[in-house]
Amino acid sequence: MSMSTDAVVTLVVAGLNVAPYAREALDSVRAQTLTNWRAILIDDASTDDTRQIFADAAATDDRFVLEEPSDRRGLGAARNAGLARVRTPFVGFLDADDILAPDALARLVATLDRTGSDFAAGAYVRLRPDGPGYAVGAVQPWVAAATDPERSATTIDEHPEASGNIVAWSKVSRTDFWRRTGLRFPEGRLYEDQIVAQAMYTRARAFDVIPDVVVQWRVRADGTSITQREGELSVLRDALDAMSAGLGLLREAGAARAVQARAALILTMDVPRLAALARQHPDDAYRRSLGTFTRAVWLAADESTRSALDSDAATTVAAVSLW
Repeated sequence: MSMSTDAVVTLVVAGLNVAPYAREALDSVRAQTLTNWRAILIDDASTDDTRQIFADAAATDDRFVLEEPSDRRGLGAARNAGLARVRTPFVGFLDADDILAPDALARLVATLDRTGSDFAAGAYVRLRPDGPGYAVGAVQPWVAAATDPERSATTIDEHPEASGNIVAWSKVSRTDFWRRTGLRFPEGRLYEDQIVAQAMYTRARAFDVIPDVVVQWRVRADGTSITQREGELSVLRDALDAMSAGLGLLREAGAARAVQARAALILTMDVPRLAALARQHPDDAYRRSLGTFTRAVWLAADESTRSALDSDAATTVAAVSLW
């Protein structure tokens, strides 16, 4: 059946060389309890069978729409191209190596229908390699802090911990929100979600959060996930730039409580993780980049945020700030 007029939500599904995972991702879209969806499939010039898997899906279910091939442009540009083709009231994003929970679209769309908010964000868990397959992890503390308990028509000033949910694929938005605010993904970056997430929080008139797990986020066994490449200097610098830009958006919007919540999370979670890589890194530029970033975040943190750091994090931050 044609969904051009019946669909209420469009998923922009982009992928690069994700053939081992794409069928499972698309199956999770087919399995949605909300059936009047549309999915725009964008292959970012893969060299494996990703495009054929997308084409097969479009050939057997006309709710899947295959975008014409183009040169490789990166995830941000691919998502922007898909966004330009959205004609439904609601829009969401899914990476083609992740898995959408069966009730994800139904729950998020119903929430927005009820509240009238600009977007709704749900919780997510990681899929980690486990023997020949993958094991589903638990909801991490920062994800729970952002999404639990359920909140309707809130703002970033009222709920600053929401700033810790920095991924695009755990949210469904009103398409008009993207049009009205001019939101687009940065192009040519690896960590494009972080900037967009903070822009969404600061530009929304209101948003909702729900504790339901809406996505399983795959950490690939082949080690090619962006978060698995943080030992590369260029990847580190992109991550630090994205976090800095996100903090800057919160500061420019006058979201003081969110700046503190985000700074606290970076100092307790991101800096210690990256410091462990830096200590073993052969390039001193890696340590210097992390040191410069850490000093800037420390300056953004107020006294109460600094004093609330646990002893391990405080010790690590103090050491890294000297690099």
